Amino acid sequence: MLKELKPAFVMLLGMTILTGVAYPLLVTGIAQGLFANQANGSLIEQNGKVVGSALIGQPFSDPKYFWGRPSATGPTPSNAAASSGSNQGPLNPALEEAVKTRIAALQAADPSQSAPIPVDLVTASGSGLDPHISPAAAAWQVPRIARLRGLSEVEVAKLIASHTQARQLGVLGEARVNVLQLNLALDRLAGKS
Repeated sequence: MLKELKPAFVMLLGMTILTGVAYPLLVTGIAQGLFANQANGSLIEQNGKVVGSALIGQPFSDPKYFWGRPSATGPTPSNAAASSGSNQGPLNPALEEAVKTRIAALQAADPSQSAPIPVDLVTASGSGLDPHISPAAAAWQVPRIARLRGLSEVEVAKLIASHTQARQLGVLGEARVNVLQLNLALDRLAGKS
């Protein structure tokens, strides 16, 4: 019996070293060498301090900032440990009530805004952590932000245009704006004014 166990044990030990040590070290080394920013979480720093990640949405509620998509994570918004969709279908009364509440909050923040509210400002993404909004959702917020920041709407619109990311490879996804990066740029712009 020992004769049969020895090759099995050697194979187990060899595969453990190969797949549990060598392969992870190789993949980690390649990732750190070629894609260090992405491998380390695409962290965004300001004044030497990490303020967030370009991959995880941040909750903004102050009306002088751009607001991102609602988070579907609980109990706290934009909790990466609780990433998931809400699993609420379009006919679910809870989703309808949540959307109505979000619409009311957006209208209360800017009562003079009469344009239709872009859908991504009132519905969560599939992961509940999307850091991006559409250029239309950012443009919808321009009058409120310009008024509260003492900036012209043209300045704020130019800021959005400079932070709009095109489709990947020209065909994948949609144009999008990273809310955290846009708000950091907005702070820099408002600081210059």
